[in-house]
Amino acid sequence: MANNRKKRIKGIKNRWIFNSLGVVILVLIFAIGAFSVSISDYYYSNIRTSLIQRAQSTSKFFNSYLNLSYSSYYTSAYRYAEAYEEKNKLELQFINSSGRIEVSTSGSKAGYQPRTDDLTGALETGEVTSWVGRDPETGERVMAVSSPLRFSNNQVVGAVRYVTSLRLVDRQVFLMLFGALAIGGIVIFFVIMSNMFFFFFFVVPVQEINEIAKKIAKGSYGIVIDKEFDDEIGELCDTINNMSMEISNAEKVKNEFISSVSHELRTPLTAISGWGETILYMDDPEEMKKGVNVMMKEAKRLTKLVEELLEFTMMDSGRMKLRMETVDIAAEFEEVVFVYMETLKKLGIKLEYNCEDDIPEITGDRERLKQVFFNILDNAAKHGGDGEKIIVDMRAEDGYVIISVQDFGAGIPAEDLPYVKQKFYKGASSARGSGIGLAVADEIVSLHDGSLDIESEVGKGTKVIIKIPQAMGK
Repeated sequence: MANNRKKRIKGIKNRWIFNSLGVVILVLIFAIGAFSVSISDYYYSNIRTSLIQRAQSTSKFFNSYLNLSYSSYYTSAYRYAEAYEEKNKLELQFINSSGRIEVSTSGSKAGYQPRTDDLTGALETGEVTSWVGRDPETGERVMAVSSPLRFSNNQVVGAVRYVTSLRLVDRQVFLMLFGALAIGGIVIFFVIMSNMFFFFFFVVPVQEINEIAKKIAKGSYGIVIDKEFDDEIGELCDTINNMSMEISNAEKVKNEFISSVSHELRTPLTAISGWGETILYMDDPEEMKKGVNVMMKEAKRLTKLVEELLEFTMMDSGRMKLRMETVDIAAEFEEVVFVYMETLKKLGIKLEYNCEDDIPEITGDRERLKQVFFNILDNAAKHGGDGEKIIVDMRAEDGYVIISVQDFGAGIPAEDLPYVKQKFYKGASSARGSGIGLAVADEIVSLHDGSLDIESEVGKGTKVIIKIPQAMGK
C-alpha cells in the first residue's frame, strides 16, 4: 500500500512539474531564440553597415584614379594598402576583373582568387555585396563586403573588398547567449522549486486526505484528519471530518434502529408464539379468549411496525406519493381525536380538545394526514403519559390550518431536540417504537407544503405544532 501511494504521489508530482514546466520551457526557448537572433542580427548588421560604408567610400575614391590610368590606380592602391592603419582589424583587398587579388593589406594573398558570393556579386552585378561564411583558405568565419571599381564608361574592372574576422563577434554573441541560457536555467530552477514547494504543501496533504477518505469508505467511521491549514485544504479537512462524524452517527443510529426493531419484533413474536403453544393444551375458554386477545394485540403491533417500515422505505426512496383531494381537515382530525380519546381514557390520560369554528378545507391526502394525526397522538400518549393530560388545539391563521398537540410529560432534553425528527432517532427514550414514525410524519407534512415543529422543555412536556396551507402553493 505504501509503495502504491508513493507511485501515485510520484505520478502526480511528475505530471504537475511536466505540465507547468513544459509551458515555461517553451516560453524560454522562444525568448532565448528570439534574443539570440536579434543579438546576432544587431552585431552583424552593424558590422555589415560599417564595411559597406567603407567599401563604397574607398571604391568612389579609387574610381577617380581609374579614369586617369590603370598604372596610377595600381600605384595608388599599393600605397593605400601600405598606409592602411586598421590592418589588425580589417583586411583591405583590391581585386581585378578576373576575381584575383592584386593588392592586399596582408600581402601574402596577392594573386589568390577568393571566389566568394560577395566578390562574384560585385563583379557581375556592379552592386555592393556582402557575404558571411568561412574563409576558403583559413577556415575562419569572416564577413566580406565587395564594392565594384568602374572606368569612366561605367565598366566594372575590379572591386574593393573588406574582410573582417567574426571570431570576437561570435564570441560576444555566444557569451550573451550563454548568459540568456543561464538566466533561463535559473528561471527553470525556481519554477521547479516553487512546484516542489507547492507539491509538498498541497498535493501531499491531498494524498493524506485521500488515504483517510479511503479508510472512512472501508468502514472506519468517526476517524478525523488533523487540520493544519486555514485555507481550502483546511476546509476540505473540515468537510471530510464532518462527513466522517455524520456517517459515524448514522451508523450508530442504524445499529440502534436494528437493535430496537429486533426487540420490537421479538417481543410480540414471543408473546404470540408463547400463547399459541399454551392454547394448544388449554381447555378453559376464558383463558383461551384472553390468549387470543393478546395474540391479536401483538399481531396489530407487528402490523403497525411493518407498515412504518414500508412507509420509511417509500419515503427514503422518494416513492411516497399523495392522492390530493379536497379534505375537511377538521372532521378528519376530530375523528382521530375521538378514536384516541377512549384509548387514552383507559390509560388514565385526559384528552382536552379545542377547535375553532369554520376551519377551512384544505387540499391534501386524507389517509396520509390521518396517519400523521395518529402518530402525533400516539407519541403524546407514549412519551407524555406521565402528565396525565394532553391538550389538542386546532385553529386557522394566516392561510394555514394549525394543529397543536401538547403533553405534560418528561419532555425532550435540549441535546436531543434537534434530532427527534430524524429517522431511527430515539434519543434517551425507553418507550417502544421504531424511531421512524415521526420522520414519516414530518415527510408527509412537508409534501403538503406544511411544517412540523416540536417545542419541548424537560419536566414541562412537549408541544407538536403542525401547519398545513389551506390550498397547495399558497
